[in-house]
Amino acid sequence: MGFLGDIGSFVMTPLYYLISVLLVAFHKVFGAVFGATSGASWALSIIGLTLVIRAALIPLFVKQIKSSRNMQLLQPKVKELQKKYGHDREKLTQETMALYRETGTNPFSSCLPILVQMPIFLALFRLLNAAANDKAKGVLTKSDVNALSHAKIFGAQISDSFTSTNFTSVRILAAILVVAMTATTFLTQRQLMSKNMPADALSGPYAQQQKLLLYVLPVVFAVGGIAFPIGVLLYWTTSNLWTMGQQFYVIRNNPAPNTEAARAKERRDAEKARRHGKDPATNSADTTSAAPETPAPPPAPPQRQQPKRQSRSQRKGGQPKPAPKPTTEQTEQGDTP
Repeated sequence: MGFLGDIGSFVMTPLYYLISVLLVAFHKVFGAVFGATSGASWALSIIGLTLVIRAALIPLFVKQIKSSRNMQLLQPKVKELQKKYGHDREKLTQETMALYRETGTNPFSSCLPILVQMPIFLALFRLLNAAANDKAKGVLTKSDVNALSHAKIFGAQISDSFTSTNFTSVRILAAILVVAMTATTFLTQRQLMSKNMPADALSGPYAQQQKLLLYVLPVVFAVGGIAFPIGVLLYWTTSNLWTMGQQFYVIRNNPAPNTEAARAKERRDAEKARRHGKDPATNSADTTSAAPETPAPPPAPPQRQQPKRQSRSQRKGGQPKPAPKPTTEQTEQGDTP
């Protein structure tokens, strides 16, 4: 047990410092506005901490989305393998893993953001519990711990939990936050399954895994949430809201093929093309209503040829003037009688 405790301390101690540094930095900003001992400054500091952590996890989220999409697109091939090697579980597992390796798909990438967040979640949980017991962790000072442990929001201390208090108002607030955390966890998973999974991927083993997470995770958080401090509930609810917004943006602008989100994007693109006067099929300008070409002007009438000029000697000599050459029009009509 001592060895495991040393390993846990080795892993968690850097997280205590990371979280406490971010908390103190945000608290200096919000404390200058709302007061150093106010619950609003500490609550907003926890929300700021959450946003910084989730922004740092964006690369993992992008990897999660790509892996999830690849898993969905590979479901028809996985079903073919199941039909071919359904009688041999070992061979089926080998062929399935080989398919994942060939396509660069990691089935566990979809869990990366949650797995990375869990140590941070646990570190914040222990940091707030230590503050409630007047113990400092990381860079928090005694004054910081005293202010954090006694800071109140909506009548409840940030370090309070549903099980650690006998006040009804505190329990009501904690229950509301537990429900909010559970609901946002469920809606985050539901959003991904209902909008960004093709129909043929809803019946395979990957879909069963997603359905299991859809219902198991909210239950786990609901049961464990009654022991979470108010600050931890704020952290996890804010993190879920960030995930929902992030998923909404990705699913709306870059959906997986053959999904409800992809069809909705096609309809939006077609409507946008029509508004801009373009053909939705080719996304090019519509030329059917272009104005007709202006007809060419008629040719100018031929100019009449002027008579040849005579010199003075020709005029004095009485020589007759040469007849003018007929014009083009006269040549075409012929001589008149």
